Amino acid sequence: MTRRAFLHIGLPKTATTYLQTILWGQRDAVAEQGLLLPGRERRDHLWVSRVVREEPDRKRRPEREHEAMDRVLADVAAWDGDVLVSHEFFAAASTGQAAAFAARLAATGREGHVIVTAREPLGLFTASWQESLKNRSTTPLADYGRSESTSPQDIWDWRTLDLSLVLERWLAVVPGERTHVLPLDRSADREEIWRRFAGVVGIDPTRVDVSGSFPNESMGVVEAELLRRVNGHLGEFRSAFDRGVWIRTFLADERLVTRGGERFWPYPDQVADCRARGERAVALLAERDVDLVGDPGWLLVPETLEQRRTPDTVSDTEVADAAAEVIAGLLGDVRALKAEAKQAGATEQPGLPSRVVSRLRGRRSPSR
Repeated sequence: MTRRAFLHIGLPKTATTYLQTILWGQRDAVAEQGLLLPGRERRDHLWVSRVVREEPDRKRRPEREHEAMDRVLADVAAWDGDVLVSHEFFAAASTGQAAAFAARLAATGREGHVIVTAREPLGLFTASWQESLKNRSTTPLADYGRSESTSPQDIWDWRTLDLSLVLERWLAVVPGERTHVLPLDRSADREEIWRRFAGVVGIDPTRVDVSGSFPNESMGVVEAELLRRVNGHLGEFRSAFDRGVWIRTFLADERLVTRGGERFWPYPDQVADCRARGERAVALLAERDVDLVGDPGWLLVPETLEQRRTPDTVSDTEVADAAAEVIAGLLGDVRALKAEAKQAGATEQPGLPSRVVSRLRGRRSPSR
């Protein structure tokens, strides 16, 4: 029986976090069905993607990150069943980089497969702009996505968001019959994409507990503009840890997303660009012999869109009101946690004790 190496390369913002949460949360249950997630931890796959894409600043990163590729390949070589490596940043790899990594997987005696989750470009474009804000970007939506980068380091760019661009690079490495494209059906329940994904990698989706999984939620238009302005004052928050823990999780996901807020669209010329990219992707899928697992119509921007605001309509008053509510919630959190630390006998020092900071990172803000 042929052993397979599945590489799930994204696209970003196409239920990748949702699927990865299921897979890593139920890693043992998945392995019992013959599918291994190689490596010691979930971040190993992120770190491998950095090696593959030859990130220039990797030399300054921790030793455990440098060893991730060796750990993953060692596990792949030792496993007797199929393996799955999953991270959306692989979508940015060049054809040469993709070929080099595919060769390393093939050297373990496996048949290489690529899985691409995808969605209609308009929703993807809007979600990716929000994701760029969670990574400390200050770029207004009107200026976002105006080019196609040639650099494998640029993630929040049409380089990784345009399905046809990604497929053109990877189909030069992996043949169409082993390239599986899974469009998202935005009208279906969220487990529908998990069931199709599980079918591709050959496991029974009903034998895996998905109750601990969660999707990435979006901010409203006011909250997104607030975060964009705050980012301009976060000059010291440069590390991946700072972006991931404090900007993305603590502020964006736990304080801004939870406010709800109005959904929004990009500008008319950007909508037209998204519509054209969706049509090009569907045409490419019709031309190339890929394994399409789903309806290609799900990749098209609807002809008629509901009315929504654009970010330029957000007033300073709306931003100030949202900021006041968020600051009040943060102040309450800090007061409660400092009191809790004091009751626990923590030694008072300037700032918060590390144990309290850890609790603070995981605390949800009060509801609106």
